[in-house]
Amino acid sequence: MRLGMRASSRPATARAGATRRSPEHPGSDLVVSIIVPVLNEAEIIREVLQRIRKDFADCELMVVDGGSNDGTPELASAHARVIATAPGRAQQMNEGAHHARGDVLWFVHADTVIAPHALGQIRAALADPRIVGGGLTLRFDRRTPSLDYLAWVSTLRARHLHHVFGDQAMFVRRDTFERLGGFAPLPLMEDFEFSRRLHRAGRMVVLPATSTAASRRLTKYGTLRMIAFMQHLKLLFLAGVSPERIRLRYQAGPGVVLPRLPGRSRTRHPHRGTKEKVHGD
Repeated sequence: MRLGMRASSRPATARAGATRRSPEHPGSDLVVSIIVPVLNEAEIIREVLQRIRKDFADCELMVVDGGSNDGTPELASAHARVIATAPGRAQQMNEGAHHARGDVLWFVHADTVIAPHALGQIRAALADPRIVGGGLTLRFDRRTPSLDYLAWVSTLRARHLHHVFGDQAMFVRRDTFERLGGFAPLPLMEDFEFSRRLHRAGRMVVLPATSTAASRRLTKYGTLRMIAFMQHLKLLFLAGVSPERIRLRYQAGPGVVLPRLPGRSRTRHPHRGTKEKVHGD
């Protein structure tokens, strides 16, 4: 157990209330917990949760709120179990995993739409005990050549380099997640960092079912510009630049030069050494 996630205190009987499926098909008896980290999503949360309830009725549905002040938790409580925690996506997802009852943890962003047949593909994939987790095929809610290219490259990267990001609806076996210590307490890149460790724990798959992500931040600055910007941030992370520095750079957006922060620019990331060789991925 590492620092990202606290040890589970859930009793062995905690899963008894979750829906079990017929054992006639391999993997069909796996209980899946859908964990949705949110912060001020009042405008969309009701529609999001209603859709998830309709498409994945036999899954446990949890919303982990990071301190919303727009009524998101109250709206969500009519459709899902709501957990309150400190802000930060890594912290929120770890807290959701701690309280979840499922054999499989499925992390879904509030602004993504998951294909209804994804659940069956996840259960079928995890019937193979060698597979520890994976993600879905990425799509965007707008179709342009540059967005289609980004979706294609992201899916290709996930299949061959095993870098699964949050907008691909990452799923993982609970026991593997706990053994790895959950997500590292990073302000950014927690999904990228975790998927690299997950790949070392076993086989990962990218399923044909789609996760359709919101494109608003990409198109705000220009898609190609944002593609280059996100690649730049990833290389900074791999080079050992401070996660806080990367977070500030991300929030500022492309084209903004930040002043140097006091102290060293490189730091020890959780779960790895001080500096790591930069790869061209």
